[in-house]
Amino acid sequence: MQSLELDYLTSLRFDAQQLGTLRALGEYRGKQQLYVAQSPEVLSGLRQVAVVESTESSNRLEGIEVAPSRLKALVLKDAAPKSRSEQEVAGYRDALALVHESGEHMPFNEGTVQQLHGMLYRYMPQPGGVWKATNNDIVERHPDGSTRIRFRPVPAHLTPMAMIDLVGRYRHALDQHLADPLVLVPLVVLDFLCIHPFADGNGRTARLLTLQLLYHFDCAVGRYISLERIFEESKENYYETLEASSHGWHEGRHDIAPWLGYFWGALLRAYKEFEERVGRIEHGRGAKSDRVRAEVLKRTLPFSISELEDACPGVSRDMVRLVLRTMKSEGLIAPTGKGRGAKWVRIA
Repeated sequence: MQSLELDYLTSLRFDAQQLGTLRALGEYRGKQQLYVAQSPEVLSGLRQVAVVESTESSNRLEGIEVAPSRLKALVLKDAAPKSRSEQEVAGYRDALALVHESGEHMPFNEGTVQQLHGMLYRYMPQPGGVWKATNNDIVERHPDGSTRIRFRPVPAHLTPMAMIDLVGRYRHALDQHLADPLVLVPLVVLDFLCIHPFADGNGRTARLLTLQLLYHFDCAVGRYISLERIFEESKENYYETLEASSHGWHEGRHDIAPWLGYFWGALLRAYKEFEERVGRIEHGRGAKSDRVRAEVLKRTLPFSISELEDACPGVSRDMVRLVLRTMKSEGLIAPTGKGRGAKWVRIA
C-alpha cells in the first residue's frame, strides 16, 4: 500500500539522530539475546507481568476495562469470561498467547490477520476475522458530545484487494532489502490502520501484528516488557502521531516521520526498561527498596500495590508498603482511595 510503494520507500531519508536510534535498537537487540541466555528464571517473571499488562493496556486503549482481580484470573488462570468486557479481554489473551508462542513462525498474510482478529472475537456473539462490509470512518468523540472525523479509511469494497496489496508489497520490500525491517514494520502498522479492514478491533489487531512482525526479526522485547502499556502511557502521542502520519496517505503524500519517531522511541524505551529490570534483578544492583522506588517513579498512570509486586519479583508486600509510605511522606505519591481497590498516583 501507500507507505510501501517503491517510489515512497526510495524517497525516505533519515537524519543522523534517526540513524543513531536505529543503531541503538540493533545494539539492544543483541543484548536482549544475551540476557535471554543468561537469565531464564528472571525472564519468566517478567513474561508473566508483561502478558497481564499487555492484555489490560491494549483493551483499555479501546475503553474496555475489567476489575483488576478478574483481569488476573482471566489472563493467568484462563478463567471463563462473565461479561462482554471480559469476553473481549479473554479474546486478546488468547491471541496474544498465540503470538508469543508462535509469532516468529507465523507468516504475515491475510489469513494470519484474519485469524488473530477471529481470536479476539472467539467469545463474542458476532464473528471475527471477516473484512468490513461497510465503510468505517475513524471518529474522535469529545466529552461535550461533539465528534470529528480523524481519517477516512479504504472503502469496504476495496478492502480485500488493499490487504492483498499490503502483504505483497511488504514481502517485496523485504525480499529486495528496500528498507531496514525496523522501518518496514511501523510502515505496515500505519498502512493496516489506514486500511482499517475490520468493522471493529483494528487497533488491538494492529498491536498484535506489531509484536508478530517484530518477532520475525529477533526483536522480542515485547515478550518481557509490555509495548501495549508503553503505548497506553503515551496514548496522546500514540494517537497524534498516527493521525499526523496518515494525512495525505491516500495520495501517497503523507509524512511518516512522526509515527516512525514515536514507534522507535517506544521500542527504545522498552529495551531500556528491559535492561534495567533484568540487570538490577540479576546482578543485584540496588537494594529491594530501590527497585520498588524506581518502579514507582516510572509510573505515569495510577497503580496498585499488587502491580508493584508483579513488577518487582522477590520483593515482599511489607517492603512495598514501607516504600510507599516513605514516598508519601516525601510528597512524591498519594493514595486515591482505601481498601483493596486503592490506587496510588505520582504527584507532579
